[in-house]
Amino acid sequence: MNAIPRTAPAAEARLLPWAPELTGDAAAPAPPPPPSRGGSPLAGLWLPLRLAWRQLRAERARLASAIAGVLFACVLVFMQLGFRSALFDSATALLAAMRADIFLMHPLTTVSFKPEMLPRIRASQAMALPEVQAAVPVYLAQATWRNPESGTRRAVQLVGFDTESGVMDFPGLAPLVETLKRPDTIAFDRRSRPEFGDVTRLLAERGPFEVQVGNRQMEIAGLVEIGPSFGADGNIVMSEVNFRRVVKERLPSQVDLVAIKLRPGADREAAMARLRALLPADVMVMSQPELVAHERNYWETATPIGFIFAFGSLMGLVVGMVIVYQILFSDIASHLREYATLKAIGYSNGFLRRAVLSAALILAVFGFLPGLALSTLLYDVVGKGTFLPLEMDLSRALSVFAMIFTMCGVAGLLAMRKLRDANPADMF
Repeated sequence: MNAIPRTAPAAEARLLPWAPELTGDAAAPAPPPPPSRGGSPLAGLWLPLRLAWRQLRAERARLASAIAGVLFACVLVFMQLGFRSALFDSATALLAAMRADIFLMHPLTTVSFKPEMLPRIRASQAMALPEVQAAVPVYLAQATWRNPESGTRRAVQLVGFDTESGVMDFPGLAPLVETLKRPDTIAFDRRSRPEFGDVTRLLAERGPFEVQVGNRQMEIAGLVEIGPSFGADGNIVMSEVNFRRVVKERLPSQVDLVAIKLRPGADREAAMARLRALLPADVMVMSQPELVAHERNYWETATPIGFIFAFGSLMGLVVGMVIVYQILFSDIASHLREYATLKAIGYSNGFLRRAVLSAALILAVFGFLPGLALSTLLYDVVGKGTFLPLEMDLSRALSVFAMIFTMCGVAGLLAMRKLRDANPADMF
C-alpha cells in the first residue's frame, strides 16, 4: 500500500487536526462536475410543451373556450374553401367530362355558356394533319325541359355532336351510341338537379319514355353522368342531327367547339403547335386541362365569387386569431408571478416564449381535429342538399391545418409581449 506523503513541518502547523494529511485517511474524491444547462434539443421542446399543457389544463373552462374558438375558425375556413372549390368544379363539370385530346375554340369565348361561334370548316382544316384521326364539331345551347312528373319548365343544357365518332365521351355514353343515332333520342344527365324530375326512377320503371325538350317530343334512351354547373342545372347529350331538330335557328356551319382525337402514339404538344401554325387567328387551340383552366379562370377573375370566398376564409382566420390571442394573453396575465419565478430560478426568455408557442400549438391541434371531423360531416350534408361536389381531400386538410397553426402562432407571438411584465424584481 502506498503511503500518503507527509507534508513539511511548517505546512503541518497550518493544517487542521483532522486534515487527511495528518490523519492518514485517503484523499476525498473530487466533486462531480455540474450538469450541463444546455440539455438535448428534444428536452428543449418537450419541457415547454409539458408546461404549456399543464397550464392550459389547469383552467378547463378557458381551455374549452379557446378550443371552441379554433374549431369555429377551422369549420368556417373549411366551408369557405369547400364551397369555392365545389362551385368552380361544378362550373367546369361539363368541359371536364368531355374526353378528347385537343379542342378548338374561338378566342373571344370567355365562358362556355356564352360561346362565340366558330366556322365549322376549321374541323375539316384540322384533318389536314396526319396525326389527327378525327375532328368533330360540338354544339352547345339551352332549351326548356318540361318535368315529366309535375309539368314545370326549366332550362337544360344541350350538348350535340357526332356520338358515333368516338372522339368525345361521357361516363355512361358508350352503351348508348347506337341508340342515340335514332331520331329524337337523347341521353339525360343522372346527376341533374331533382327539379327536372326523378328521371332515373321513371326510366327504371317505364323504360325509355318521351319528354318535351323545347317544342319537340324526345325519347330518353339512357343516362350519362356530367353534373350541374353555374350555367345549367341539368344536361342532355344528343346527336348532331337531333340537336338541329331542337335548335332549328342554329346554322350548321357555326359551331361552339371542335373536339379532336389524335392517332395512337401521336405527340399532343407537337400536334397543338402544328395546329396553331396551320389554322387562322380566329381559332384557339387548347388541351382539355387548358380548356377547363380557361373556364375556371373566368369564374375566379371575371366574377366576384373567388374574392368573396377568399375574404370569408380570411375573416374566419382573423376571428379565430383574436379568440386565441385573448385566451393566451389572459393566461399569461394571470400567471405573471409564476413566469417571474421561472425567470428568477434561471429560465431564459426563450424558454418562456417556447412555452407560449407550445400552448398555441396545442390549441391548434385540439381545435383542428374536431373541426376536421365536423367539416367532413357538413360536406356530406350540404353536398347532398345542394348537389355540389363537396368532398374532403388531404391537400385541403393540410392547407387548413397550416392556416390554423399559423393563426395560433401569430396569436401566440402577439401574446408574448405580456411576458415583458414578468420581471422578478417587480414581482418580489
